[in-house]
Amino acid sequence: MDQLLQQIASYRQEIESLTPNGADSLEAYRIKFLGSKGIVKNLFAEMKNVPADKKKAFGQVLNEFKQLAESKYETWKQQLDSGGGKAASSIDVTLPGDPLPLGTRHPVNLFLDHMISIFQRLGFSVAEGPEIEDDWHNFTALNLPEHHPARDMQDTFYIQQNPDWLLRTHTSNIQIRVMETGQLPIRIVCPGRVYRNETVSARSHCFFHQLEGVYIDEHVSFADLKQTLYFFVQEMYGKEVKVRFRPSYFPFTEPSAEMDISCQLCGGEGCAVCKRTGWLEILGCGMVHPKVLENCKIDPNKYTGFAFGMGIERPAMLKYGIDDIRLFSENDVRFLRQFTRAV
Repeated sequence: MDQLLQQIASYRQEIESLTPNGADSLEAYRIKFLGSKGIVKNLFAEMKNVPADKKKAFGQVLNEFKQLAESKYETWKQQLDSGGGKAASSIDVTLPGDPLPLGTRHPVNLFLDHMISIFQRLGFSVAEGPEIEDDWHNFTALNLPEHHPARDMQDTFYIQQNPDWLLRTHTSNIQIRVMETGQLPIRIVCPGRVYRNETVSARSHCFFHQLEGVYIDEHVSFADLKQTLYFFVQEMYGKEVKVRFRPSYFPFTEPSAEMDISCQLCGGEGCAVCKRTGWLEILGCGMVHPKVLENCKIDPNKYTGFAFGMGIERPAMLKYGIDDIRLFSENDVRFLRQFTRAV
């Protein structure tokens, strides 16, 4: 019995020295002292070995030890529960949660989608085609002479020669492929990436994006072209924008013109961007050359059409105030995070 009393005294000292620091340590204490195979249970099992005349005294000591173990457990449990309650009550559940970061669309895609939506309101549909193209669809069918500078390897990325395969230099190849189907009338816009063998700088790049369009039907005139483009620039840049057409030359259109708008940065007053002229060129256009129609087996005596084409990056630079075209292709998230909408 003396040995049991010494054990109980040792266990009392252990309990007095314990300070559980969490739910896990409190549960470990309960299992050790108050569990079904715990110390208290085992001590009560030793009652059968205590002499009869000492059972009463030993029982009192054992009950006091049990009460101590239970009271300590309840006290620590209440302290732990009240501490957790305070922590929970300190959280204001009515506050807004942390925002989840969402990705943004690329500014070129945003600007391009806005341009396409304008032409779709005029009845244009979207057509797409291959970026790796043959000579016929990229040059010959568009009435580009054999020795035209655009065919030079210094301006075009050739994949192979004889036969010639290359990275398309414009999206006009899509127009040719659609025209070859013979399904008239045709009213399409052709967006996509194009490639030119140019020096990469703040103003130019070896790849960029274009949006070209073509409308072929009976009795299509230059007046239809002008009204289409007037509507486009007013929707894109505002009703107050000024527009002018200048005569130009393109092998695939006749007559041909370039379209200028009043500079959006200086309001037409003249600045470094517009070279003090107050005007900025945004696109080339014209009536589809009869030779191009013949190449696609369309009767030029019955059908006429107009075509136009423009880059995406430079108008986007003007609209968003970007001064370096290389930013579009560097994938800098600090730059891309600034764009969440098209206008």
